[in-house]
Parts: sequence; C-alpha cells; structure tokens
Amino acid sequence: MKPFNKFIISAAALLAAAPALAQNTYSGYFLDNYNYRYEMNPAFGNSKNMVSFPVLGNFNLAMRGNLHLSDVIYNINGKSVLFTNPGISASEVMGKISNKNRLGVSPKIDILAVGFKALGGYNTVTLSARADVEASIPKAFFSIAKEGITNATYDIKDMTGYAEAYAQLALNHSRDIDAVPGLRVGAAVKVLIGAGNIDFRFNRAELELGTDAWRARTNGDIYASIKGFKFDTDTYEPKYEPADGQPLAPYDYVSGGNLDDFSAPNGFGLGFDLGAEYEWNDFRFSAAVLDLGFMNWGTTQWASTDGTREFTTDAYIFNANGDAVNSFDNEFKNLQDGISRLYQLKEMGEMSSRTKALGATLNFGIDYTFPLYRNLHFGLLSSTRINGPYTWTQARLSANIAPVKIFSADANIKVGTYGVGFGWLLNLNAPYFNLFLGMDHTVGKLSKQLIPVNSNAEFNIGINFPF
Repeated sequence: MKPFNKFIISAAALLAAAPALAQNTYSGYFLDNYNYRYEMNPAFGNSKNMVSFPVLGNFNLAMRGNLHLSDVIYNINGKSVLFTNPGISASEVMGKISNKNRLGVSPKIDILAVGFKALGGYNTVTLSARADVEASIPKAFFSIAKEGITNATYDIKDMTGYAEAYAQLALNHSRDIDAVPGLRVGAAVKVLIGAGNIDFRFNRAELELGTDAWRARTNGDIYASIKGFKFDTDTYEPKYEPADGQPLAPYDYVSGGNLDDFSAPNGFGLGFDLGAEYEWNDFRFSAAVLDLGFMNWGTTQWASTDGTREFTTDAYIFNANGDAVNSFDNEFKNLQDGISRLYQLKEMGEMSSRTKALGATLNFGIDYTFPLYRNLHFGLLSSTRINGPYTWTQARLSANIAPVKIFSADANIKVGTYGVGFGWLLNLNAPYFNLFLGMDHTVGKLSKQLIPVNSNAEFNIGINFPF
C-alpha cells in the first residue's frame, strides 16, 4: 500500500464521502437525562446509575470538512469522474475550492460504559476505541493537479495530515462542593494504549516551470509509528529530454509503505479532563477542558527531504491532451505517484520514540431556564478543538424541553469552521431503558449512492440501561 499518497488523494476524493464515528454528541450537552454529558464536561453527573449496551451505548456516524464531495466528484453523461477530468473546466473546479481545504473525523466507540453513585459523587468508567484523522490541503495542490502547466509557477504550502488510533480507559468523578452552593466540579483521568500513527507534513513545494521540466524546492517529512511498517522505495526514470541535451538522472524515492504484520500496540499516553458547573438563579454556567495530555509513540519510521532541497524533475507535469504522454487517462494513479515523486523523500532510519500532544477541546456553556415553563431551557455552547493546523471552533444555540420525566428533546443551530448546520436529539429515558437518536448536523442532499454531497453530516444513536 501507499498510505501517505492515498491519504492525500482520499482526503480530496474519498474521505469527504466516507462516514466515520464521531467523538461527542454536542446536541446533548444541555439535554436532561442524556447519559453521556460527562464526556463533554466531567462535572456533569447522571441522576441514576447506568450501564451501556456494549458498542451501541453511544454510537455515531459522522464526517466534517469544508471540501465537499461535489467539489471533487462531477457527473459527465451519467458517469462520476474526478475533478481532474478534462471534460470539467478549470474555472468551474477552482471556483469551488477554498484556499485551505479541511477534512477530518474523530472516531470514538464507547465499547462499554458504567456509571454509579459513590465516593460522595457520581462516577463513570468508560472503555473506548478512539481515532483521529485530519487533512489540510491547500488550493495550489488542486490548481496544479487540474491546470497542469497553465501557470509558470506554483507554490504548494502546508499540506499536512495525520491518522492515529488508540484504546482509552477513562475514570471520571464529579461532585457538588458544599462550601460553595451551586458549584459542581469533575475530573477524569485517561489511560491510552496506541495502535499506530501516521503523520505527514509537506511544508513546502515551490515549482518553477523550465523548458521541459520543473525546478523544485521541497520540504517535507513523514512519520509512521506502526509496528511492522516499512517504507517502500522506487526509482523514477525521467521521460523528457531537457533542451540543453543533458538528460535528467534517475533517482530513488520513498514511494509508499507496507504493513507486514501488526504485531503489537506501539504507544502509551495519559490524558485528563477538567470541568466545572455553577448554578445561579435560572442560569447554569459550565466550562471544561478535555484531553490535556500526550501520547508517546514507540518505534517510528521516518522519511524526509532532510530540510529544504532543490532539484529538477518532470514527474509532476500533467496534460489535458489525451494523446500526450502525461495525459489524464490514468489521472488518479498519476496524482498518487506524483506526490511522492514531487517531494523525493528519502528514508532517514528508525526513531526509537516520538511524543505528541493530544488535541485538547474547550467547552463553555450557558444554560437558561425559562421561568414561565421550567421544563424548557435554552443553551449556548462554544466548543474549540486546539490541534495546530487542524484547530476548529463552533457555537451552538439550542432549545431543550423535557415535558415528561421519561422524554426530553433538543433542537439547535450551529455555526463554525465547517459552516452552518441544524442539529437535534430525542432522548427516551424510561425505567431501566434509555434510547437516544439524533443528528449533530442534519444530512442534506444525497448522491445516487446515498452519500451526503456536503461533507458535514452526523447521525447519533445509543442504547443504555439506567437503574
């Protein structure tokens, strides 16, 4: 396989269309009797003990981004084609592409969760499988892939991405502070066991078109922290003869990688959640910081340009002419291979370990109970994930109602890094049985394959047993 090549292209053409598991149901932050509020603020407790249905206790399907399926996949005569197809005009494609194109999913499956009252407060023990996948792709990448040699220079900056997966055991405790009426605090400690991580940072690719080839300056690194992973290398033979008659020399480069045998976990880490809630008259104020911590990855394979390097290459010139040697007939493969040829990464050896901070999340909430009907309350939630180039933020305004003890519902509007959306959650909390169903971002138009055309969508469902 070629994980980093496929990762980039999949981010543009496939990841935007593929569902994944989401981390939290933000529509439930203010909702009465929603059992997983503690995952967004560890100060929140439940009124009853509970145990989750294995795997289905808190199950989400979601995706997010500002690069949509309709931006990279087009329809020509009933056939779906990639944006690079010569039948699609460059002006149409580039008019849809942002300067910085973001795609991401944060999978989290709660395998088993247990909540109980003890030790003067409320406690939860949650076993989860988690992952993070993020990509940031600059507009210049799509420009060179679509326009070929239309321009004499291209500057591709800050094309980055990573994917990681790990298991998490979280212990949470929350309690009222008797000395300060209305104040409740909570904290969680998380033990993390890492399965693997791939991190690529293509910081720079400046291209200047010469007579028959590009003069390139590149800077990039790839780190692969997966047991049994090895880089593949290949030799590129230039196809064009420069005007000065001096042929370009063949060169070896890292072309991909292979996972021979996933033998064992390859990381260990710790994380902490801290939260507080204060009730004053008809208002409740809450704040939390989640995932303060680190992951230390073990054996890591490293490929790099070893700083900024300069060279001449003809490996990244495409032509819309179907008769040309470098035509779009095999555009998808050209794009995959072209990335690794462009950067000309070399194997730098094996690192014994590398440490990476977890992406932290900040949540701030204000909840107001409507005095004329106290089963209705309104909430404003601000959420920010701090994760370097993958940082995102959103604000969510919600109305929450609990007309009877066993039923509550939420409707909300959110706006943020990934645009505007409408969310909702229905929560049935009968004796000994809890079922919730909702969407943090309601699905809009679907393709013929029932894939959301917009890259933001989330479906939530959970089954739990309160007692």
